[in-house]
Amino acid sequence: MNSVQEVNKQSFATTNTTTAADKNKNSIENPQDRFLKLLVTQMQNQDPLNPLDNAEVTSQLAQISTVTGIDKLNDTLQLLLDGIEDSRTMEAANLIGHKALVPGSTLSLENNAAIGGFELPQSVDKLSITILDSSGIAVRTLDLGAQPSGVNTFIWNGIAESGTNAANGQYSFSIKAVQGDQEITTSPLALGQVNSVSPGEHDAVLDMGKLGLVGMADIKQIF
Repeated sequence: MNSVQEVNKQSFATTNTTTAADKNKNSIENPQDRFLKLLVTQMQNQDPLNPLDNAEVTSQLAQISTVTGIDKLNDTLQLLLDGIEDSRTMEAANLIGHKALVPGSTLSLENNAAIGGFELPQSVDKLSITILDSSGIAVRTLDLGAQPSGVNTFIWNGIAESGTNAANGQYSFSIKAVQGDQEITTSPLALGQVNSVSPGEHDAVLDMGKLGLVGMADIKQIF
């Protein structure tokens, strides 16, 4: 075993016996400084009859340069990511006070009008919306006919199947979409207002009142 391997082994053993304070100190010490200290120690303790090989020293210098370069690149990328997240939060702040469609199946009836939405993976021949009250009882079914793919909206005028005006309040809805003889999976969308915005772990988080907290990626359409 050559002297370099012996010093590395001794360094590893010493590291395992350090105190918690020493570990914290080493964790924040510059990796390049630690390497240079180790290299100097190796040279001071080398066997005069078997000195360090120049090629080996050059190889270790190249390795520390690579590690240092990667550390700097990681720091730069983190700064870029932090900047992007801050920018996304500022962008989301512009949505405060606006209404938006997000995943959900609730429907709010106010002044004989309620707006909801849905997202289709493909166009369909027929699509119907069934509106339910808080007890889950069907109040009205809207036949919307053929619909294109993507995000679409619908409006309920508050008229129940009986022809009377439904009471203002919270409702829910279900969707049935058919293409030919095949039923197509549809994603319901609820309309809500953005009340506030706060930074999240990876993206801005929007407070939409009764619809809860949603991410920017959940916004399907803005009004």
